[in-house]
Amino acid sequence: MAQRILYFLVPGSNVSPFDVTIAADAGFDQVIPLTGVRPENVTAIVQDAIFCRPPKRFNDTGIFIGGREVHVAADMFNIAARAMVDDFRVGVFADPNGAYTTSASVVALVQRALIARTGTGFEGRTFAVFGAGPVGLCTAVLAAQLGAKAMLCQLTADDDERSALRFCERYKAKVDWVPAISQREKRQVLARADVAVCAAKAGVRILDAEVLDAVERLQVVADTNAVPPSGIDGVNAHDREALMQRAKGSFLSIGPLAIGSLKYKTQFALFRAIQTSPEPALLDFPDACRYATEELDKLDSIAAAA
Repeated sequence: MAQRILYFLVPGSNVSPFDVTIAADAGFDQVIPLTGVRPENVTAIVQDAIFCRPPKRFNDTGIFIGGREVHVAADMFNIAARAMVDDFRVGVFADPNGAYTTSASVVALVQRALIARTGTGFEGRTFAVFGAGPVGLCTAVLAAQLGAKAMLCQLTADDDERSALRFCERYKAKVDWVPAISQREKRQVLARADVAVCAAKAGVRILDAEVLDAVERLQVVADTNAVPPSGIDGVNAHDREALMQRAKGSFLSIGPLAIGSLKYKTQFALFRAIQTSPEPALLDFPDACRYATEELDKLDSIAAAA
C-alpha cells in the first residue's frame, strides 16, 4: 500500500517539531524535511513531487510551507500553486510560524464572543491588533476581510510599517497603521476599539490595568501570549468569553490556551484536508479561518450535547 508523504519546505535550517507531530498524527506516513528552500527553488521541488504519482493520487502527497517569514511563505505558496501542471497536482498548505492557524483561531473565537456579547459579528467593528509580527499581520488581514475596520498597532520604533502594509495589500485588505508605543497612544486606540487583540512578543505586558480601566467601548479582548506575564492584564490562559469588569466598562476575554487548543484542531483538520479533499487542496490563511470556524462549531455542538 502506498504511503502518504508530506514534504516540508522551510527557508531556515530546521523544521518545527510541533508541525511534524501534528502532520504525523493527522495521518501522513512520512514527513520529509526540505530545509534552506527559497522561493526560486519551489517550482522544481513541487514538479518533482507531482510527476512521480498519477493525477488521481493527489491525496497521497502534500506540500507544507513553514518557516518563520510570512512574506516568504506567501511567495512560496503562490509559486507552488502555479507550479502544478494540468492534472498533475497535489495539496499545498502554508502555516509559517503557526501564524495562519493561530490568527484564524483568534478571529473565530473573537467573532463568536462578539456575537455572544452584542448579537453581531465583525461588520463595521473597529478591531485593534497590538503587535506587527506574523500572527498580528494575519489577524489584522482576516479581520479586515470580514468587514472590520482593522488597525495594526505599532509597539516599538523598530516595527516596519512598509513591510507590514505590503503584506496586507497582498491580500487586498485595508488595514490602518497606528502608533501605540506610549500609554497615551494605547488609550487613544482603545477609546475607539470594539476588539483588542494582543499578538506581541511573549512575556511582555502590553495592555496594563491603567489602560484598561479607562476603556468604555471595548467588547472583546484576546491574548495570544502564553508566557507570564499575560499580554493583557487580567486575562487568564484558559479564558473563553470570560467576563472582565474594569473601572469604566466590561468585556469578554479569550486566553492563549483557548486559542492554542483551537489552533491545534485547525491545523490537524487542514492536514487531513490534503488527504481527503475531492480536489487538490490549496490552503492559505483565509482557508484556515474557515476551518477554525468549523472546528469551533463542532466544539460548541459537543458542549451543547453534553
